[in-house]
Amino acid sequence: MENKVTLVQDTVILTPDGSTERRECLAIEVPYTVALNDEEIGTSMVLATGLEEFGAGFLFGQGYITEPGQVREVLVCPDGRISVHADVDETMKPKEVIITSGCGGTGKISREMLEGAFDPLKECLISFSEIRTFIRQALQASPLGRDTHCVHGCGFWSDGKLQAYYEDVGRHNAVDKVIGAILMGKFSASGAIYTTGRLTSDMVLKCARIGIPIVMSRTSSSSLGLAIARRAGVTLAAYVRPDRVNIFNAPERILTD
Repeated sequence: MENKVTLVQDTVILTPDGSTERRECLAIEVPYTVALNDEEIGTSMVLATGLEEFGAGFLFGQGYITEPGQVREVLVCPDGRISVHADVDETMKPKEVIITSGCGGTGKISREMLEGAFDPLKECLISFSEIRTFIRQALQASPLGRDTHCVHGCGFWSDGKLQAYYEDVGRHNAVDKVIGAILMGKFSASGAIYTTGRLTSDMVLKCARIGIPIVMSRTSSSSLGLAIARRAGVTLAAYVRPDRVNIFNAPERILTD
């Protein structure tokens, strides 16, 4: 299913020296309602790419889907609905959610996800040269960031290659798309995730709960994001560049060449 994700807008640029006309490229933000087994769970504003993955990842963050293998089918309807069919308890009650630090207060995670012990993470190691290749390939995977200056990107690296790269107007949504791909069996959680967004508590929490052992960001982490990484044993890296990695926790998974 193809979706138009940008539009061109005529603008006037004013400076002390006068005005000029210019055409700008804007990311298109649209609402999609996610349903689980025909029961509507919630609606989110998204960039209309990777919608199947977003639907599964969204339900993971809400606590309805908990592991790969539960998702049977995901259908994206033209009317703005993502229908996820999964092998989960049909009698489950709505989850108590926590409003996260997402822009506008729109991010939500289930309280269950925040509380309780963590399962063992999947394990992997990544070399510095792999990180260099990963970051360069991720940032070159799509022109949307360059063209719109309005989207966050999130990539996943495992088995020596870039497995996927997703974008969205929201950093949480981009991460949800990667998590959704894991839930749909596109690749294992045994790898490294890289996001252009900051690593707040919910961002790190969702990665830890799905079992991703290495979480990296172009920017930094919040204090609670770091605390969760320490609880779960996640390797947390910030300010990641092709030639630099600032490791806040569990550096042993990152190998020097």
